[in-house]
Amino acid sequence: MNAIVKHSEERLMKVLLAPVISEKATFVAEKNEQVVFLVAKDATKLEVKAAVELLFKVEVESVQVANRQGKQKRSRNGMGRRNHTRRAFVSLKPGQEINFTEEAK
Repeated sequence: MNAIVKHSEERLMKVLLAPVISEKATFVAEKNEQVVFLVAKDATKLEVKAAVELLFKVEVESVQVANRQGKQKRSRNGMGRRNHTRRAFVSLKPGQEINFTEEAK
């Protein structure tokens, strides 16, 4: 919990943007016991760890971060690009679990 002290709570509330709910994220969650979040582009691993521990009251074992390039798309106005995103793969300590349906209530 000492990672929470080093970062302001206001900043930590802005780090996690949304959980990623997709087929691939669900597969990763079941196989590797990880949770996938969409995070701010300038978020660090320590900030992600502190934010998850603060918001969900769980213990985080490790965090891996991946930058995803936005896909190029063609429309009648020419070529465009979707926004780049940053995802965090959060490994929880054994026995820890995040249930998004309960947190929303």
